[in-house]
Amino acid sequence: MSVEHSLLGKDTNYPTEYQPEILYPISRAPAREKYAHIEAIQQGTDWWHIFEISWLNAAGVPQVAIGRMTLPASSPNLIESKSLKLYFNSLNFAKFESKAAFIATVEQDLSKAAEADVKLDLFHIDELDIAKPEGICLDELIPERLENHPDATLLALDNKIDENVEVQLYSHLLRSNCPVTGQPDWGTVFIRYQGKKPCYKSILAYIISYRQHNGFHEQCVEQIFADIWQNLKPEKLMVYATYTRRGGLDINPCRVSDFTWMPRPIRLARQ
Repeated sequence: MSVEHSLLGKDTNYPTEYQPEILYPISRAPAREKYAHIEAIQQGTDWWHIFEISWLNAAGVPQVAIGRMTLPASSPNLIESKSLKLYFNSLNFAKFESKAAFIATVEQDLSKAAEADVKLDLFHIDELDIAKPEGICLDELIPERLENHPDATLLALDNKIDENVEVQLYSHLLRSNCPVTGQPDWGTVFIRYQGKKPCYKSILAYIISYRQHNGFHEQCVEQIFADIWQNLKPEKLMVYATYTRRGGLDINPCRVSDFTWMPRPIRLARQ
């Protein structure tokens, strides 16, 4: 289904009755066409945190929780974020016999939309810890060249060091725009890398080049992964972005060339 026909960017009424049909799947295939030769584009996970979850227990008393949705990157569809928000709002006045029954219903509905197994974990509202980023922060470096749209030619190896490294880099300077509404999306991006040493300034310049780019979170991460994979040719690579919250949701896509490099999902202070 095309995003142009979704509810994103349109005035809508918030449902007060359970509406699983409001979930709007978007095919991943069109955005992946130019990366079809990169198998790892479909390797990884999209983690979503849902901060506005509520339902009624059997006695009609409201329950609240924070949810973490796990959507495999291999799923044919991603789920459009506004439709997901409206879906969870439609559950606010629905009764469930137990928390397990609520989770089972949600997992069934989300899996149907994504055409893959989607999992939901629920946390007490005080349970989800704030993590600190690990690795080398790039944000104090001064790139030699800056662009306002993704430019893979910015990426370069460190010509002064001809040896393999394994390193995790991160930057809080990732910014892009929603391709439908034009609203800015902010995130922290982690890059775990094994191979010939990259030029750290070039990595930062490349991240900054997304500043006026229009793309969904998942598509931005996949483009970052593909450009680094093709231009720097690492032996192993992980790209993981933790985006800030909008509408009670944050989206955290991760792509890996090797599943042994899958990180644990985290929540940062800006989220």
